[in-house]
Amino acid sequence: MAWASINKAPLVKSPGRDTPDDFWQKCSNCHDIVYVEDFRANQSVCTKCQHHFPIAPQERLHHFLDADSFQSCDEHLKSCDPLKFKARRSYEAQLSAAVDKSASSADAILTGRGTLMGIPIQVGAFDFRFMGGSMGSVVGEKIRRLFLRARDNKEPAVIFSASGGARMQEGILSLMQMAKTCGALSELRGRGVPFISVLTHPTTGGVAASYALLGDINVAEPGALIGFAGPRVIRQTLGHELPEGFQRAEYLLEHGMVDMICHRASLRTKIANLLAILARGCKSIGQA
Repeated sequence: MAWASINKAPLVKSPGRDTPDDFWQKCSNCHDIVYVEDFRANQSVCTKCQHHFPIAPQERLHHFLDADSFQSCDEHLKSCDPLKFKARRSYEAQLSAAVDKSASSADAILTGRGTLMGIPIQVGAFDFRFMGGSMGSVVGEKIRRLFLRARDNKEPAVIFSASGGARMQEGILSLMQMAKTCGALSELRGRGVPFISVLTHPTTGGVAASYALLGDINVAEPGALIGFAGPRVIRQTLGHELPEGFQRAEYLLEHGMVDMICHRASLRTKIANLLAILARGCKSIGQA
């Protein structure tokens, strides 16, 4: 026990060798510590356990699309308060806080046009930081316009969903977006233009119950929570315990609700290959 009597110097930081606060990233799944540069290079996926973290829409599209090809659409659309929602904090204040939190999104989805390995596509990506990615009137309208642009230009549509469902502050108006997006998707399908839906963690509520599970191909990221109601609500309604992993991507793949699970780093190549097969009749594919 002689070591116990050794006079130890206190642990202090060496001058000029301060470690930045964002030097490391702790994984919420395996609790391991990952070098943040490796974490970012792996598209916000843990390099140890491959747990997929949420990702901002701008970063997602940066990795997914061809360099400098994205052109944003409908940025001028912003939510208002048609129902004069009553709460401890006004809906306008909540929207303002959500804009500040998301840093660069005017609402919960970013939509536009870009190219994927030379293939022109209409693309959208949800921002879960913006009020839980909830679908209100603006989100529904931007998705409708995305589908109609894809229809008119005969360009495939790809949407990355991450949502808690319909936005309660807009009441029935938010629920109407389920029918509106599905109606526009029906017009797209009538022209034979493909839609690939990418389900990320979480995709729930009215988004999962509308267009998100109506893709020609439904692709899920590993471990994503996908479903309408939450497990607790379903458990209380049915009155018995749910299977292990219920509503996770792997369970849904086994039971036919999604078509494939794809690692984030492979999505770009995988979806480009799928579009090359699905969209042979599209003018944009023939020109690519």
